[in-house]
Amino acid sequence: MKQYDTFIIGHLCIDEILDSAGEGTFSIGGAVVYSSYSALAGGNRVGILIKSAQREKMIPYVLPVRTEDIYWRESATGTTSIRNQFLDDKHERRITTALAQGSTITAAELPGEDEVSSKVYQLAGLMKGDYEDDIIKVLAGRGKVALDMQGYLRVPDPVTKEMVYHDWDRKREYFPYITYLKTDAAEAEILTGTADRREAARLMVEWGVKEALITHNTEVLVYDGKEYYTCPLRPLGLDGRTGRGDTTFSAYITERERADIPQALGYASQLVSLKMQTPGPFKGTRADVADFAAAYYR
Repeated sequence: MKQYDTFIIGHLCIDEILDSAGEGTFSIGGAVVYSSYSALAGGNRVGILIKSAQREKMIPYVLPVRTEDIYWRESATGTTSIRNQFLDDKHERRITTALAQGSTITAAELPGEDEVSSKVYQLAGLMKGDYEDDIIKVLAGRGKVALDMQGYLRVPDPVTKEMVYHDWDRKREYFPYITYLKTDAAEAEILTGTADRREAARLMVEWGVKEALITHNTEVLVYDGKEYYTCPLRPLGLDGRTGRGDTTFSAYITERERADIPQALGYASQLVSLKMQTPGPFKGTRADVADFAAAYYR
């Protein structure tokens, strides 16, 4: 049996990034890619289940995850592709469009319990329809579940394909199965009805989540039902803004397995602040994060 610190589940994504001037680039992205690099940087044992069309089958094997730790599944509807068009130089306002969506990941596609064991199972989704809902309960029976709410709140408009956000009507049913829940500030408001991030986090925990994490352009907040914890973000640039949430969440949940909340939150905030200087996933090390923290988090 393969044993992992984190097992990341989601779709390969072909990203198109347009800056505020309309200049564009393409890259291999998606939450699985950003999350796997972030987890590996922390020295964790990482496995991934990643889904794509047959023609993109070999792309995941260029990731730093070992070949034997990649579980590829074929998508019957092609490979997910998303366009992010940023509207300002701070990369906070953007239009996100679903150019294509891979087929739903089902519980039946998971490696068997006799094949894979993990401390944490991360559902690194991109939009609603990425997973069948009951995969949450199945994974909760095998370990801790970490869920990014964008995979349940973002919905492609049927005509324009631009992403719109809707509340998740099954949140109270499934939240008790989730150890770590991540949203950004806007998603937290849609989910809870309040723009107050602390109150939003409190409600998520009241509804059953063990630890709620909310990202914002100024800080990351965590609430565990007892105390609120925050750590500032101090990026030196925003060229690497795409993947901020995925990177933060993956760093936090893996570090949380070896450290308390303040330590895990500090490490994740420092890592993502360093990552945001450079486009693409974080390709540094723990030593790089420590050096950055010594310089900018004293």
